[in-house]
Amino acid sequence: MVGPKRHFLPLVLISLTAFFFYSYYHSSLPPSTSEFNPTFTVSNPIHTQNYKPSLTNFSFIVKVLAFNRLDSVSRCLQSLANADYLGDRVNLHVYIDHFTHQNGSSTTVDQKLNESRRILEFVDGFDWKFGDKLVHYRTTNVGLQAQWLEAWWPSSDNEFAFIVEDDLEISPLYYEFIKSLIVNFYYNASNYSPSIYGASLQRPRFVPGKHGNKLQLDDRTRLFLYQLVGTWGQILFPKPWKEFRLWYDKNKSKDIRPFLEGMVTTGWYKKMGERIWTPWFIKFIQSRGYFNIYTNFLHERALSVSHRDAGVNYGKTAGPDSQLLDDRSLDFNILEMHPLSSLKWFDFCFREVIPARVVTNMDELGLLLPSLNKQDSVFLVNLFEVSGSVARNLLCHFESLNIRNYILLGPESDSLFDLARRGHPVINGDQFIKSVGLYKLSSLGSRFEAIKSILAKAYVIRKCLENGYNLWVVDGNVLFLSADIFSESKDPNDDLFLAPSLELLYARSSTTAKKIWDNNLVSKVASMAEDMARKSSLSHGDLSFVHVIANILEQNGVKFRKLDETTYGMKIGSANVNKSSLGDKNKKLVYWSAEMGLESIQKWLEELNLWVVDQESSCTAVVCHKS
Repeated sequence: MVGPKRHFLPLVLISLTAFFFYSYYHSSLPPSTSEFNPTFTVSNPIHTQNYKPSLTNFSFIVKVLAFNRLDSVSRCLQSLANADYLGDRVNLHVYIDHFTHQNGSSTTVDQKLNESRRILEFVDGFDWKFGDKLVHYRTTNVGLQAQWLEAWWPSSDNEFAFIVEDDLEISPLYYEFIKSLIVNFYYNASNYSPSIYGASLQRPRFVPGKHGNKLQLDDRTRLFLYQLVGTWGQILFPKPWKEFRLWYDKNKSKDIRPFLEGMVTTGWYKKMGERIWTPWFIKFIQSRGYFNIYTNFLHERALSVSHRDAGVNYGKTAGPDSQLLDDRSLDFNILEMHPLSSLKWFDFCFREVIPARVVTNMDELGLLLPSLNKQDSVFLVNLFEVSGSVARNLLCHFESLNIRNYILLGPESDSLFDLARRGHPVINGDQFIKSVGLYKLSSLGSRFEAIKSILAKAYVIRKCLENGYNLWVVDGNVLFLSADIFSESKDPNDDLFLAPSLELLYARSSTTAKKIWDNNLVSKVASMAEDMARKSSLSHGDLSFVHVIANILEQNGVKFRKLDETTYGMKIGSANVNKSSLGDKNKKLVYWSAEMGLESIQKWLEELNLWVVDQESSCTAVVCHKS
């Protein structure tokens, strides 16, 4: 049993001092451009860009949202006043919504006026000794959405808000915990991630993705990351909240609705409309790939408890949802914060997400492979010369088909790093080629860009086969129509087959395939690619990975099977491709020429109902598959 809360204060003060000097020192260091953590932590350079928070400017505001429940708001404010604020100045802002003006008897109006006055009198007389108290009494009824969205506009990147609805009761331990959490995960550069938008103090109870996994955690997990916002005691970080408010303004002004198919919350929005705000924030989170910190204190305990009093969300009082964690029930060190690298991340389906897997060399590739399922074939997807929205569209189809065993290969870019931040495993093609000593080919000029993917694919295939992984190699200009791509891959005699026009290759991790794909073959790929790139006249189709491999295998008398592209694939842009042709069960994919422009690609895929991203290149649906 951890001792009374007075024992927390020295520990917190020591921690704050240590982390202040740590943050100050690390904020002066330039971010690494090649750092990679073999445990796949969020140490990618995209996470430290413009990272300059200052603990000396830290400020904290409690925002209480109230309406017409005097007993509720009095319980809530008293619980907040019982907390230990460590000598910090903490301001309290209370927002009291006005009752609705409806036709009714003068007696009813008088009752509502009296109720509002009683609440105002209580709040006015409430003693808040930790900082300033501000009371905002609205002149009209604005509802829960406006109460939340208009409660806060951060004055700096060091101002944090704790949003509390009036039927909540808060643990006296909450501020000590949340201050320690902010110091660890916002001011400590080694633990910082721009993917985190805040922290929820409520007990996690809900999975919004339809048909998602049950919310289950082991007893050792105290903190974890989860995409869902928590409305029963949510701490908001300043930068993501500002970003959300601007995003909301833009979308609301353009009459764009926060529809996200496959989510229970979308059904709520279609029923309740602008009375609620969470579907807007959830759509924003999904579009940005952001996460929330949650606690798992066991025995249904939490630092914030909703009494679920009768009101907007409940027709009648349902009672407390959890047990309030306090000194008497505390049986662990609540201030112990594990590194961000050790925490688990979960999406809206409560599927585990592994962020920031960025491979830059062969050793790191070997470390990444165990994070993939060995029982399923791995898809190596080439994103060189593929636009970001086309790549996102492909990944949305992967989610729909429950294809989760893949690696993305692309050029070093913010777009590639952003995919890694969201949980997609990626290979930084530029750094990878440099690591295997092939940057001497950069003298080829613009054609070097065209052969990077050829060289990288050859090395990745060899590594995957050596580690026992079967592999599909595809370009980003294809969309699969089924998760069971080619039945031929199940034939034990089919160790290698190619589809040149589709730029598709399948290799089984067999003894035969491993002998074919040795160091000698990889060297021949590099040599042939270089020779071809030096030719004065060369078509785009000639300088392709599958074309190079086919030539080498034929020159060395290696037998392999070629797929009939017209049987398995449909090329968009041709007159015989339409919605009805998608019903052909023999057709496994659609593809298009690498020279086709983005507008044409999108137009064709929209006509086939295969363009499943919105104007921000985010998936239009969340598709859950039970693990």
